[in-house]
Amino acid sequence: MTLLDSAPEALDAYRTCEFVTLGRSGTPLAWPTAVARREDGTLLLTTSLAFAQKALNVRRDGRVSLLFSDPTGSGLDHAPQIFVGGRARCPEEIMAGPQGAEEYWRMLFERQPHSRAYLSPLMRPLMQWYYLRLLITVEPESVVVRAPLAELSAPGSPGTPGTPGTPGAPGAPAAVTGTERLPGAAQLSRFPTAVLAARDASGAPLLARTRPRPTPAGYLVDVPSDCAVERGPATLLVHRHDALLNHMYNASVRGDLRRTDAGWLLVPSAVVEPMGSGRPVDAFRVLRRTRRSTDRYLERRGLQRPKVQWDRFRALAAAAAHGEQTS
Repeated sequence: MTLLDSAPEALDAYRTCEFVTLGRSGTPLAWPTAVARREDGTLLLTTSLAFAQKALNVRRDGRVSLLFSDPTGSGLDHAPQIFVGGRARCPEEIMAGPQGAEEYWRMLFERQPHSRAYLSPLMRPLMQWYYLRLLITVEPESVVVRAPLAELSAPGSPGTPGTPGTPGAPGAPAAVTGTERLPGAAQLSRFPTAVLAARDASGAPLLARTRPRPTPAGYLVDVPSDCAVERGPATLLVHRHDALLNHMYNASVRGDLRRTDAGWLLVPSAVVEPMGSGRPVDAFRVLRRTRRSTDRYLERRGLQRPKVQWDRFRALAAAAAHGEQTS
């Protein structure tokens, strides 16, 4: 028995989860990621060298949290939300092949068919960075199962994530005079819910899906009773993907969480859109930035660029494609 045995089928069915680490300043930084559950009860994540900040944060402070709260593509009805708090470790070793993470890559190739195309000879020069990975292992210390999202979608409650909304549409934050210029107003208004990343009294990161309500001073957020947040730096994460982990988008609204007479209020100060805002030109900018970030990670450590083990990745991708054809 492990801590994750309370809802293993639901956890395994989720295509992504929200994963939060602590930045150098103590700010909880949350991003969507794919996760594989191991038989020993740990969780495996990976990050490319181009987006190594998660790994760097883990090496500095191993306290992390995960929230499985967007069931898009899972095939589950009334999927419970699953919060996992624990500690993570991330070795320095750069993995240029799937060894040690075969099940993770097999899962990814099955659930994200378009990623197999990155292995073609034509795409290899552009996507080499994608296959240079750092492995992050999370040892769960606490697990909380929260109500299914369908039960939170009643009037006045958070709606279902993963579906873009428009201001004034059902489930989207209502328009409030004087809030249009708030940092993150445009990003949050397109989603019925967001994930709050904050800290508890010990400084450990917490996660909760909520429905931000814009006010002239910031965003009011409801927090579950089992999520004992404290005042301090916090973020609101919105993200989406389709059933095949394509058409992804995410944005993080960073600020300060404060207790007010009206409830918890996030006062925003900055917005980060790591993959751009969705314009066609953003893809080219992201590819250029990922290459530079990968080079910088290697140069700072005096390392040569490892040679990607294309054949091993192709074998796993082929097995995933074969499984589709025979299923």
